[in-house]
Amino acid sequence: MSTRRWLLADQLGPHFLDDDDQAVLLVEAAQPFRRRALHRQKAHLILSALRHRAAELGDRAVLLRTDTFREALDAVGEPVEVCHPTTRSALRFVNSDERVTVLPPRGFLTDRADFAAWADRSRQGQLRMGDFYRYARRRHGIVAGSSRGVARRRSPDPARVLDVPPPPPIVEDAIDAEVRADLDRWQRDGVRFVGRDGPRRYPATHAEAEARLAHFLRYRLPEHGRYGEVMSAGDPLLAHSVLSSSFNLGLLDPEPAIRRAEAAERAGTAPPSAVEAFVRGLLGWREFLWQLYWYFDPGFRGTGWLAATTPLPDWFVELDADAVEARCLAEVLAGVRDRAWAHHPQRLLVLGNYALQRGWRPAELVDWFHRSFVDGTDWVMNATVIGMSQYADLARVDTRPYAVDGRYIDEISDYCVGCRYQPERALGELACPYTGGFDAFLHRNRARLAADPRLAAELAARDDDPEHREAVLAQEEKRGDGPP
Repeated sequence: MSTRRWLLADQLGPHFLDDDDQAVLLVEAAQPFRRRALHRQKAHLILSALRHRAAELGDRAVLLRTDTFREALDAVGEPVEVCHPTTRSALRFVNSDERVTVLPPRGFLTDRADFAAWADRSRQGQLRMGDFYRYARRRHGIVAGSSRGVARRRSPDPARVLDVPPPPPIVEDAIDAEVRADLDRWQRDGVRFVGRDGPRRYPATHAEAEARLAHFLRYRLPEHGRYGEVMSAGDPLLAHSVLSSSFNLGLLDPEPAIRRAEAAERAGTAPPSAVEAFVRGLLGWREFLWQLYWYFDPGFRGTGWLAATTPLPDWFVELDADAVEARCLAEVLAGVRDRAWAHHPQRLLVLGNYALQRGWRPAELVDWFHRSFVDGTDWVMNATVIGMSQYADLARVDTRPYAVDGRYIDEISDYCVGCRYQPERALGELACPYTGGFDAFLHRNRARLAADPRLAAELAARDDDPEHREAVLAQEEKRGDGPP
């Protein structure tokens, strides 16, 4: 008889089991929910996915509801095996217990040893996702997708939505009702959550995730290359799959998804540029971030290279979008509050960009993204927020800070229509917080940013008028960290 397989809460797809009669352990530990204030919808999705997986497996599975994982191992009373966890703390725990055998990772294409060998060869220069992506395409034989791409659509009509059928609906069941009742009881007992509760919006089973993936490949993938970098108040999804939580819960395996996107290109139902954008997200960024998490020093949480030392303000932590007048930030923060999700341009150019301009602590921002987003995981958020969004890792992940002004946001979105602020203005009552904030960010960090050719040019363009510079710095200091 095979050893019981312990499926962690992010290992819930069929590819984490080896056969159809393997005995399974699932653990619902309460302590992690008490330790940090998760978004209510994220907590619901995790518990719903665990309980749905237990229901699918029936008598094969034991679902234990305990305070800690150690209590669960004591209760199961037999050796277990587990696929390599996705966090260092979980790996330390399973390695510390002689009853647990740790298997190699699943749900990723590139072997950790292969990545380490590639990275060691590349260390004479800085590690770049583009270089890794080219290596991974060759290593795994990915031939679909054009690296040239096409020009992306800019400035969508404010009322425009993508003219495609909505994704298959998520239908809550008795398990979801039980989860909601339990979370209500936890809140009454003092467990804190952020964000609003709501109907479950994201897949909790492999079947639900498969249905959403099939819909995306048919209807939204063809536009993924054109609409992947734009933002619209009229359509929060646009051409995005919204499957990040399904991949991060292990409900979907990325390699079959990539092969199906390749098949769509061969069949002529999706253009190469769209397939390239999708494959790059899974085989490029997702794999790269996972590997960086394990490759670099485990103590690394950002160096404060841009002197970002300000705590996150309460209105941001509590997702108080109603306090914000800047339309782009209000819309995106409300999306996090109401849906526990935003697509990557919103995360980088609206949320992360504002935090970068204000000098908020990167490590606190990592924790905020982890707790507030339904797909938040340590291995993703540490590298993307610390390295890419906040530029706090001495350019390990990206070559420049992800900072832009309000004019750029206006160029790729419809948010500025109807906003009280004017994106072209950096100074005055109607000055856009992002435009004034960008100027102030450049001036505060000029000594550190002078080596970046793009930002050096931006600085040079702002050095003609010292009085204007001082006025912008004073204005943004007065604005402080209150809601803009």
